[in-house]
Amino acid sequence: MERKPLNTERQPTRGLAEGSMVWIDSGEFLMGSEHHYAEEAPVREIRVSGFWIDQYAVTNAEYANFIEKTGYVTVAERPLDPSNFPGVDPFLLQAGSMVFSMTKGPVSLQDIRQWWSYVPGASWRHPEGPGSDLKGRANHPVVQIAFEDAKSYAAWASKDIPTEAEWEFAARGGLEGAEYVWGNSFEPDGKRMAKTWQGDFPWRNKAKKKLERTSPVGSYPGNGYGLFDMVGNVWQWTSDYYVAGHPSKKQEGPFCCTLDNPRGPTMHQSLNSHTNGIPVPSKVVKGGSFLCAPSYCRRYRPAARHAQQIDTGMSHIGFRCIKRLSQTEKEIK
Repeated sequence: MERKPLNTERQPTRGLAEGSMVWIDSGEFLMGSEHHYAEEAPVREIRVSGFWIDQYAVTNAEYANFIEKTGYVTVAERPLDPSNFPGVDPFLLQAGSMVFSMTKGPVSLQDIRQWWSYVPGASWRHPEGPGSDLKGRANHPVVQIAFEDAKSYAAWASKDIPTEAEWEFAARGGLEGAEYVWGNSFEPDGKRMAKTWQGDFPWRNKAKKKLERTSPVGSYPGNGYGLFDMVGNVWQWTSDYYVAGHPSKKQEGPFCCTLDNPRGPTMHQSLNSHTNGIPVPSKVVKGGSFLCAPSYCRRYRPAARHAQQIDTGMSHIGFRCIKRLSQTEKEIK
C-alpha cells in the first residue's frame, strides 16, 4: 500500500462543537502501526463516515445521573449465578471488580497478579473497593465499567459506543501517522501531555497525592479536534470484538470487515478460553491509562489496542460515546 505523506502538524478542529460533543467530518486515515505491538499491524487505509463524539470521557457525575434516572445496576454490583460458572471459586462469584494496587517494591512485570486483584464490593461507586468513594472525583472519568454498563449508558443518552476505527480516527486529531495524538515527541519541551504513570511501575508513583489514579477530565491538552484524554487517564471501550492484529486490505475469511466503516470480527472469534476455562468474548479498548509507563505498557498512542473481556470492569477502564447521523441527517448535512 502506498503510504500518505506524514503530516504531524496540528489541524483545526473538524467542524462544530455542540454541547459536550464535537463533530468529526468523514475522511480517510492510516489505521494501526507496524512499529510497536504486533496486534496493531498491519497498517490499513480506512474511511469512516462523519459522527459526533464526546469531548470528554463520561464522568462519575454523569454516570451517577444515569443511575439515578434509570435505577440501572452495573455488572460489578451483581453477584454471579454459580450454575453458569461450574467449578469457579465462590469468592470470584461475589459482586465485585478488578482493582489495581501498588506493590511494595520492584517486581517482575511478567505477572500482573502482583498488582491486580478481584475485590468484592468494588464498583463504579467504590472504585478501590469497600471504604473507597467518589468524594472529590465527580469530574473524574467513571471506572469499573463493563461493556454492558457503557452500552446501557449510551443507549439511555441516545448515543452509541464508537467502533475501533471511529475512535482511532477521532483520537489522531488530523495528525496522519503521528506517534501520539499530539505529535511524535512523548513530552514535547518537557511538557506532560497525558495522564500516564509517573515513576517506576508498579511500585513508585510520583504523581500528586489524590491524583495517583485518574485525574479530572480535560486536565491535559486536547488533540487537534478539541477532544480530551484520548490517550491516558482511562482505557475506553469500543464496540468491536477483539482478535490479535488487523486484517490486511485483501484478507477475507473470518473477519467481518471492510475498509469503509470497518467493523471487527464476530463474538465467536473473540472468545477467550483462558479465564478459569470459561470462554469470554473480548472487546477492543483504546487509549491506554494512568497505568501506562515508558517501562510498561506503552499504549498511550492512538494505534494501540488491547483486549478486555466484556464482563469485567477494572480500575482503569471507562468510555466515551458517539452519535452517528441518520440517512436523512446525512443528506441535510
